[in-house]
Amino acid sequence: MWCKELTVLVVRNDSVSNQQMVKLKRSEIRAIEESMGFPNGHGYVLDFSDRTIAEFFEDEFGIDFDDPAVAGDGSKRVRLTNLLQNSEAYTATKILRSLWDRREGLVMRKGQNLDQAEEFSRQNVFMKIIQRIDGDQQTPSTDGIDRYQRDRTLEELIADIERSLRANKPEAAMDHLHTYCMKKFAHLLATRNIECGQAEALHARMGKYRRAIASEMEITEFTDRALKSTISLFDAFNEVRNFRSLAHDNPILEPKEARFIFESICTALRFIRAVEAGRYEE
Repeated sequence: MWCKELTVLVVRNDSVSNQQMVKLKRSEIRAIEESMGFPNGHGYVLDFSDRTIAEFFEDEFGIDFDDPAVAGDGSKRVRLTNLLQNSEAYTATKILRSLWDRREGLVMRKGQNLDQAEEFSRQNVFMKIIQRIDGDQQTPSTDGIDRYQRDRTLEELIADIERSLRANKPEAAMDHLHTYCMKKFAHLLATRNIECGQAEALHARMGKYRRAIASEMEITEFTDRALKSTISLFDAFNEVRNFRSLAHDNPILEPKEARFIFESICTALRFIRAVEAGRYEE
């Protein structure tokens, strides 16, 4: 019930939002299919099995990938293409960016024999497809915000953020975006059995997460610097939430500045999602 009701809202809501469905060119479909064929070959979607791709779409987007009314019938590759073309640009760009993040994680682990020039060209083409679709939509993107677990509070939080953005009011989303980040990092720490106090600030949670990642895997100096800079970003975001959002009786941000902050936080969240990309492995 949860899955199907949410799918109607996210994927097939043209009667509600008057947003047009994505129209992919044949060349774009071929490029997406070729990129998603890594590492198992054309016709596959990354390393997903039937089970894990269904889990991925349900957990990340609240979409029932197995529902013929949403993605049609056929192979995973065919259903992915159908799903993208039955989605608004808002949803399709989130799906494509998330899939590319996962592909990058796979390439780092299994792509030693890939031609680097060819891989760079493939990435460039894929990103241009996303940019083209993204340019067709009229609402800001929430591609960094994922449904990482089944939780009613989380669903309401994301829905409220998306309503504010669809109304072109990013300044109204600042408070709930901060709450989302607090919940996200509490979840990431809990999955590692790391304590996180309810009053612990966002940047402090990010600091604990960085230390956990550094202990779990060997990370490059660049990645470690990026993680440290994200701590500073979230520390500044605390100030925005406390003094320039609707969390209190504050003068709120101008829309242009709010959009920049929102996009900066989403970029950081996308980076964290890429770090976590391996959690769907068999």
